[in-house]
Amino acid sequence: MKITVLGCSGSVPGPGLPTSGYLVEAEGFRLVVDLGGGTFGKLQKHCSPFDVDALLLSHLHLDHCADFASLTTFRRHHPRPPYDPRERRLPVHAPSGAPERLAHAHAASRADPESLEDVFEFFPLRRGEFRLGPCTVEVAPMRHICEAYGFRIECGGRSLVFSGDTAVCPELVELARGADVLLADTAWVDRGSRPDNLHMSGREAAGVAVEAGVGRLLLTHVLPWSDRDAVLADAAGVFAGGRAELVEQDGVYEV
Repeated sequence: MKITVLGCSGSVPGPGLPTSGYLVEAEGFRLVVDLGGGTFGKLQKHCSPFDVDALLLSHLHLDHCADFASLTTFRRHHPRPPYDPRERRLPVHAPSGAPERLAHAHAASRADPESLEDVFEFFPLRRGEFRLGPCTVEVAPMRHICEAYGFRIECGGRSLVFSGDTAVCPELVELARGADVLLADTAWVDRGSRPDNLHMSGREAAGVAVEAGVGRLLLTHVLPWSDRDAVLADAAGVFAGGRAELVEQDGVYEV
């Protein structure tokens, strides 16, 4: 598997940094995981949006799904699509309420909501496993201030776990157990124990990686006002051996 970082800024964009979005490619299958503000333009540098095979949305905060509106416009109004998007709808696996929530975000006015199911096929996320092309996707609920999920994506004997946004929780440890790569929400430097169900620090994400026995830790979703070097130092002090690193915008990582 290969991960391309479409955006990695936490909560709000940074200078030249879109918010969360990742292109995961495995055996010719293209899966987009989250589609935050600015990521749709980045996606087009790597492939046609018509070539995306499926979309996973970890939760419905705008920094993880804002560019869904752009994707909708593209699929509905592109003058020369390679196929009929209404005949070949894009599968979207997202939290409950996503069809209505995303439709209202795209509507011309509050009084004029619309269905997006002409070009998308929505599947509500729940704990468990399902297949996407050559991949097995395991879903687990995370600890955030809204309905939110983490994903374990496996293909060809390799495994990638994406935490989405979450505080430290047993569900994430179990999801990440023995994974090759953990792509983890690490918004800030360590702040001590604060059970606010928002995000993890670098130290907390590294603690999850150690407990779960993962092979490599990729730190993402760092807030623009957080000290990136301090976040990395927090993680490296716990997850030793140089196996923790900050993801870079437009970076490509092999799993």
